[in-house]
Amino acid sequence: MPQRPYIVGNWKMHGTRAMLSEARAIDRAAQRHMKVEVAIAPPYTLIHPVHREAEQIAVGAQDCHHEEGGAHTGDISATMVADAGAKFVILGHSERRQNHGESDALIKQKTNAALAAGLRIILCCGESEKTREAGKAVNFVKKQLKASLPDFGDDTDLISEKLTVAYEPIWAIGTGKTATVDDIAEMHAEIRTLLVSLYGEEQGGEVRILYGGSVKPENASEILGTPEVGGALVGGASLTADSFMGIALAAGDAEEG
Repeated sequence: MPQRPYIVGNWKMHGTRAMLSEARAIDRAAQRHMKVEVAIAPPYTLIHPVHREAEQIAVGAQDCHHEEGGAHTGDISATMVADAGAKFVILGHSERRQNHGESDALIKQKTNAALAAGLRIILCCGESEKTREAGKAVNFVKKQLKASLPDFGDDTDLISEKLTVAYEPIWAIGTGKTATVDDIAEMHAEIRTLLVSLYGEEQGGEVRILYGGSVKPENASEILGTPEVGGALVGGASLTADSFMGIALAAGDAEEG
């Protein structure tokens, strides 16, 4: 059975307790639009407060450490974010890869830690503008994704429930640029082929593949109506209930269409 469209807000380094009003508004709106699964990943400091108040939306973390505990000043483990109320974690975001030097090998360790803590994973992948212009985008993204995936072991029946992939071309994140529908369709089809080859049609065919990169209410319908696009990972447009739920509404319309 196909999964509902998945619209996830990544608040990045935005949000104090004053933002709880927006989270409440998103939650109330999500209760009226059950055809779409809505979630937000606020800063660590807001995971528990949002979790405590949310009735419909899932709350997640934007990252986690690969170790369960220890002498890692300033880091937060997957177990800790789960204890705070997180149900999922975003891993491998390009801002982590670029700004913190995170390798595919490290992200794989993090995805395994997240699984062990019972968290769902949103695993990001995406190419730079230079890589795309060189005609190497597809091969780069598939290689990056494959090297970052967790080891599911014998737990293969839950792959499509535990794993979501988010394709985010780096050059379209926060820039106002958006990949063309043809670019998105091509990459999502390639990612689907990879997932099916790794996990089989039953599980690999059901993993949701989100698109991220300057998604707004104005362009959401076109993007979310693209083949193999199972939702969106939304940055700046997720900071207000009006803009974020505008995208969720577009996802519901695309599903009905």
